[in-house]
Amino acid sequence: MYRKIEEDLEKWKADYQMPLMLVGARQTGKTYILEEFCKKNFENYVYFNLEKEQDVSEIFSHSLVPEDIIEEIQILKNIDFDVENTVIFIDEIQVNEKAITSLKYFCESDKPYKIVCAGSLLGIKINRFHSSFPVGKVVIKYLFPMDFEEFLMAIGEQKLIREIKSHYESDEPLVEPIHEKALDLYKKYLVLGGMPTIINDFIRNDGKISQVNFEMQEYIIATYLADMNKYTENTESIKNSKIYNSIPRELARENNAFKYSLVDKDARKSRYESSLDWLLASNMILKCDLTDKNESPLKAFINSDKFKLYLSDVGLLRALSHLDYSEILFDKNEMYRGVLTENYVACAFYNQFKELYYYTFGSHEIDFLIKIDGDIVPVEVKSGRRVSSKSLNEYMKKYNPKYCIRISQKNFGLENKIKSVPLYAVFCIK
Repeated sequence: MYRKIEEDLEKWKADYQMPLMLVGARQTGKTYILEEFCKKNFENYVYFNLEKEQDVSEIFSHSLVPEDIIEEIQILKNIDFDVENTVIFIDEIQVNEKAITSLKYFCESDKPYKIVCAGSLLGIKINRFHSSFPVGKVVIKYLFPMDFEEFLMAIGEQKLIREIKSHYESDEPLVEPIHEKALDLYKKYLVLGGMPTIINDFIRNDGKISQVNFEMQEYIIATYLADMNKYTENTESIKNSKIYNSIPRELARENNAFKYSLVDKDARKSRYESSLDWLLASNMILKCDLTDKNESPLKAFINSDKFKLYLSDVGLLRALSHLDYSEILFDKNEMYRGVLTENYVACAFYNQFKELYYYTFGSHEIDFLIKIDGDIVPVEVKSGRRVSSKSLNEYMKKYNPKYCIRISQKNFGLENKIKSVPLYAVFCIK
């Protein structure tokens, strides 16, 4: 399946100067993408998994000199390769801090070493690195679950993608049957989420969502919780899992700003802040900050005490909430469909902008503020076709923005400075 990050990998190959590190949560497809990239683009490639191959991992404890490392690996594995035409893929590199440190020396070597590496918890390792992290010596790229556009690519809907993009630019409505088709696919994505294994299963079952093995989502959540136990102290692991499991409850509240008291009645910021940082660094959750001013740069006006949390994959949120897929596909649960919709938009925006903000004024709240071509654009999210909103109207009266975006099940359109964007077209907002 095609992933947009392949464009970044191609750029890295064309102008190779430093090792590449692919960061992302477990099961997002890091290993598969890098393996396919290595096979397609290099004459030879060698693969090592430091979590499974302890003997290879131990080599980095003996020396950080690239020539020594390569020679010892070749002797250990009884292989011989020309570094000029070989790419070396080091998987699960987060288990060995010295292996990460060695990337600095591979970068500085006169020999043309080509190194790519991946790890499920690299974000945490980067944030908690005890040695000297090779800053400026590694290209870091982030991989997130497949977005809705990648889902459409995977199921062969390239023509629909082109049509959606065209109408996003023109603000002209799609013909109704195509609009309804796109909404139907969006609802299926809301249930499936963007984990490649789930989408693959959907494709294998000819697009019959009733045949999808949703137990795989439960398995992914279980592996996330297992990672918390494996890579943290017991007390921190418990706090991590409590925060993660509280997110469906947090988002279901009318005022869904994060509250530590919903995690644990005795929870305090001082006790849980490090666990929150761990989950954010792991890419398992996303943070949307309240900004006190709707001015650029939004980051400068963050209110550090108020924020929202989302899961990094909407399908995992559905699974963690124990919602049956039919409740979403057949509109049986409008309240929680709104929760999933907001999380879906948060994931899409984080993919594009790498940061999330919301805004309040008086008793009103704007779901998201984003920056497009230098303008701060307010975004309102609706899960259905009813789009009346006092908050957005009051925002327009008070601040007179260049334009606003309203995301809903309604068709494309532009009226009274409100750009209507259907839920299936969020990937077009860049």
